[in-house]
Amino acid sequence: MKTLTAADARRFAARQLRTLRLHLTSPSEDDTPLLGSSRRRWVRRIPYVVAITLQATLIPTGIANLASFYGLVLPVAAALTVAQTAPLILAITRPLAAWWISAPTLVLTAAVTARHQQVMGTWPWTASMIVSYLFLLLALGLRERRGTVLAVWVATVLLTVLATTLGLPRAGDGTTVLLIALSGAVLLFGWAIRERAVARRLLTEQEQISEVERERRTLLEERARIARELHDVVAHHMSVIAVQAASAPYRIQGVPDDAAEEFTAIAGTARESLAEMRRLLGVLRSEDASGEKAPQPGVAQLDQLVETVGRAGVPAELAVDEGLAERVPQAVGLSVYRIVQEALANVVRHAPGARTWVSLSADGPELRLTVVNAPPPQRTESLEASAEGTGHGLVGMRERVRLVDGRLDTGPLPDGGFKVAAVLPLDPSERPDTPGETPA
Repeated sequence: MKTLTAADARRFAARQLRTLRLHLTSPSEDDTPLLGSSRRRWVRRIPYVVAITLQATLIPTGIANLASFYGLVLPVAAALTVAQTAPLILAITRPLAAWWISAPTLVLTAAVTARHQQVMGTWPWTASMIVSYLFLLLALGLRERRGTVLAVWVATVLLTVLATTLGLPRAGDGTTVLLIALSGAVLLFGWAIRERAVARRLLTEQEQISEVERERRTLLEERARIARELHDVVAHHMSVIAVQAASAPYRIQGVPDDAAEEFTAIAGTARESLAEMRRLLGVLRSEDASGEKAPQPGVAQLDQLVETVGRAGVPAELAVDEGLAERVPQAVGLSVYRIVQEALANVVRHAPGARTWVSLSADGPELRLTVVNAPPPQRTESLEASAEGTGHGLVGMRERVRLVDGRLDTGPLPDGGFKVAAVLPLDPSERPDTPGETPA
């Protein structure tokens, strides 16, 4: 076992003193006034009101005590009291700098009063000076880091012992123990409040970041889902092109050789495009997306969707213009189906039992879709009131509508119901892009 030599002890003490000096000379970079981040103006003024009130109370009291109990002349008593109390204003923004003014004043006061103690022989300081110092330590604990707070308390212990040593021989240890205990308790209290506030701020920031990330993830997931479904729609048409091009020379009599080669090239290009799209689909599909390989639904499947919702306890009615299902392009029909599906699902979750109307009609070159539900028949709690929703509902609707350059309007109704209204072009390929807007 290695024996600790005197040189080792000196090096250890030197390292500790350097660490103590570093903490005592490294204030927090935040110079915002205490409570300065509050939105309420009267809260931001509280530290200044407290500091001015303490100065107005402690300065006259401290001067009177030093003059009466210790026999100091008035200028000296006033100088010591003001030097101890004035840093309270500075402590609101720079408490460590204020401590460097207040702490030496304590030692100087003990040295001066040691020669003039008359009545309160066991107290090298007046009560007003102790109160002022404790409030300054509270401000320091609320602002500075843990290492600085601990260093200030250690320095307070050393300065208190030094100040008591400078006093008269009859100065007991009660004053030293009291100031050490009070200073430690005040610093710990202020630091605990600061750490709690920091923890709450970090938690709030993390919650905000998580919410933004959740919304972003929801949007990306919905876009990936739309991309997968669009792939299936486009792949169907590309397959038809490939089959028709490959079979054209056999179906059509007298096709020239040049035309037959052109058909063969078209079929080959279509098959290569399908292969590339399938590879892309493999990247987009999630592991649990096997069910999406089924044919994509459209306007013709709205009857089944409304019937399914009716079995779930939501009386729904569907009104579709005659012959409209054949006129709606597949991509638009898929968007219509998904919007109605999500709107009805929201009715089931948030307004169970509410009567619902779904209407789909053509207005010139536009398709008008409306899903309106009445208030629930009785006051019921949402099925998802105690659970966090996925956030896919309205996000998915907006993405579907933006995909075909349409418009979406959602919101509550005066009677307590809810409305989802979308306007989609019947032929998105003929609808001009809006200047300055990137198609989804």
